[in-house]
Amino acid sequence: MPGALDGVRILDMTRVLAGPYATMILGDLGADVIKVEAPGGSDDTRFWGPPFQNGMSAYYTAVNRNKRSITVNLKEEKGKNIIRHLAKTADVVIHNFKTGTMEKLGLDYDHLSSINSRLIYCSITGFGETGPYRHLPGYDYIIQAMSGWMSINGTASSGPLKVGVAITDVFTGLYAAIAIQAALLAREKTGRGQKIDLSLFDSAISALVNVAANYLMSGNVPTPLGNEHPNIVPYSTYEASDGPIVIAVGNDRQFQAFCGLLSDPTIGTDPRFQTNPSRVAFREELNRRINEEVKKRTRAEWQRLLAEKGIPCGPVQNLEQLFQHPQTLARDMVITMKHEKVGSLQLVGSPLKLSDTKISYRLPPPLAGEHNDEIIREIMNETGEDV
Repeated sequence: MPGALDGVRILDMTRVLAGPYATMILGDLGADVIKVEAPGGSDDTRFWGPPFQNGMSAYYTAVNRNKRSITVNLKEEKGKNIIRHLAKTADVVIHNFKTGTMEKLGLDYDHLSSINSRLIYCSITGFGETGPYRHLPGYDYIIQAMSGWMSINGTASSGPLKVGVAITDVFTGLYAAIAIQAALLAREKTGRGQKIDLSLFDSAISALVNVAANYLMSGNVPTPLGNEHPNIVPYSTYEASDGPIVIAVGNDRQFQAFCGLLSDPTIGTDPRFQTNPSRVAFREELNRRINEEVKKRTRAEWQRLLAEKGIPCGPVQNLEQLFQHPQTLARDMVITMKHEKVGSLQLVGSPLKLSDTKISYRLPPPLAGEHNDEIIREIMNETGEDV
């Protein structure tokens, strides 16, 4: 069967991570994604490396499959007109220019929706299109700092730490994909498109979930806990005899089952550890004693014993171990795509597993302007106008 979004055309005027991640998801679902860049390629990730493979950066390949590429000079009126022509037959326009840029170009929602009233127009900015920070650029690192994310990562001794991937970009890309699909569904009812105003800042705040809820309810400012959980104990990284393992005990029943595996019976009978709120209060003492017990067995032994008791656990793996793991391979989370000039590319597969409208990998990450002639011919055929 065709993909879930087969027949949907997306004009992708984004670069770097949040926008390209969103449009790759939509492309995997079957949408026709046209990636727009300046002549020569203006997506910064094309040049972020090493590693490179035949001139193409790994960073760029991570979020740009299932797209066609056209290069357009938006400094000239001819270039702007190409975008207007594309907007006539597009279902979605998505961009991540700074607030006000598209208005200056005459390519904002009001202008393009007057050409195509069914157009869905998604704006991704650092801080949104309203508020005192609306004109500031958005960078994941800055957003992690300002949104509170860095304040809850790390330990008391390390100080604030960022997450090891540009996580607020990823959140925003996911929210963008959700919002665009919701707008497509709404259009089926109303016949009209609409504008979506997304920001990295808002997305990062939303993704604080229970940590934000804890603060809003209690007024207590959370402190960094390293690998521990603010609401649940024991729920942390412990050192087995051959390396670190995460053990996540979710309730009192699991705690008693866990204690049955320990050689120190007093842990399970200690009145301070009988309920989760009490274990949270005495987390340092409990975690110290548990760590002494965990050191007595290997990670494989703990995995087997804990699995028998229904207690979640897992070893801390590096990426080499991850991509060789049988579960990773069984879930098709590593794919291979071939580009005639770049060669065979190994990429992370999609986590979306749909039974009927399956994910498809049709196009490898494109070179800048790789589909210029093809796309221009399509516009002329579809609009009947000279471009």
